[in-house]
Amino acid sequence: MENDKENRMLYCAAQHAERVNKMDLEPKELKISPMQKTWILDLDGTLLVHDGPYIMGKDEFLPGAREFLDSIPKRDMIIFLTARSDYEKPHTMRFLKENNVRYDHIIFNAGEGERIMINDMKPDGLVTAYAVNTVRDRFCKTEFVTDNTMGTRFD
Repeated sequence: MENDKENRMLYCAAQHAERVNKMDLEPKELKISPMQKTWILDLDGTLLVHDGPYIMGKDEFLPGAREFLDSIPKRDMIIFLTARSDYEKPHTMRFLKENNVRYDHIIFNAGEGERIMINDMKPDGLVTAYAVNTVRDRFCKTEFVTDNTMGTRFD
């Protein structure tokens, strides 16, 4: 009986992995408007080595992550989202400060499951929400390209 349950779980996991593999979760290029943006970024496994403080005794940027953060225009908002607990807050804040990381908000204790964003499109059809899923501990390979023909000055 236990073996049947385990086999069903493995079968479901394999089906899910097959569906995910067919999706373009990390596109090579994403065209974005020149409008002001809000960047919502996870920390562990996305910008920083996952569980770095526990594995290496400290936080460390993934290759390319720091440069990406520095490339975000000053007028854009940066929000960090993390499942890190309040216990991990002091060393996380210290790391960000010591590395002069610019951000507007940071949310701790976010769930460990899916992060779901829902937003409306602009009247001109501009898509206003994107999600990029990366492989853990490999910084995002998507190139964000500004397309000056996209967007509007009006809401």
